[in-house]
Amino acid sequence: MDSFNSPATYNPYNCIVASNIVKAFGRVRALNGLNISVPCGRRVALLGPNGAGKSTALKILAGLLLPDSGEVLLKGNSPNSMQAKEILGYLPEDAVPYISLSVRENLEYVAAIRGIQESQARIDQIIDLLNLQEYEDMKITKVSRGTRQKVSVAISIIHNPEVVLMDEPLNYLDIPSQENMIKLLSSMNATFLISTHILSIAERLTDDVIIISHGQEIWKGRRNDLQKLGNTENEPVESIVARLMENAR
Repeated sequence: MDSFNSPATYNPYNCIVASNIVKAFGRVRALNGLNISVPCGRRVALLGPNGAGKSTALKILAGLLLPDSGEVLLKGNSPNSMQAKEILGYLPEDAVPYISLSVRENLEYVAAIRGIQESQARIDQIIDLLNLQEYEDMKITKVSRGTRQKVSVAISIIHNPEVVLMDEPLNYLDIPSQENMIKLLSSMNATFLISTHILSIAERLTDDVIIISHGQEIWKGRRNDLQKLGNTENEPVESIVARLMENAR
């Protein structure tokens, strides 16, 4: 059986599992029995309309929110365990690095917390990969929003995590920076779950797709299989996804 389409129960081949997750904020139910299962080494896009529950799902997977019910596992470990924290890289939407520190100081601080061996070599490498050389001694308050985004991504992956959760990783980046970021993320040997509104990003960074609406999964499968759902041979995939979301209302 294709593990991507298997039930959301942990096995050694699943690195990200959310089983029947429910989360409400007051009378608003953000997640309503959500199931997610990502096999180790796969790259999955999490798509959905505004308010679908994507960011809430990522926060629960990262251990920043507790679900009202359901179970979450990262390589078989609770998100709040030390084992999970050591292997996890998490980028929230609109992330902001430590504003009192410079670009390099941000990376040095996180590298120290993470206990990264040969940290200066790793910091130099990631600064080069993201073209941050001219900004490395500047305070975060003095750099552009796009540069802050690059620093935030760098913080989330500096320890070469095995599991990566990202909420709109290419926000605020210009086209050359997007290309560098895609190249960097694509080179990583990790399991990815990436929330995005932009299908072109999903196509470049992921192989599989989970679409959610009203806190529930409405479709999952290989990214290429979406095209097979078209009403015509040439229907744009954006139109197909929009129709799936509309039908789920």
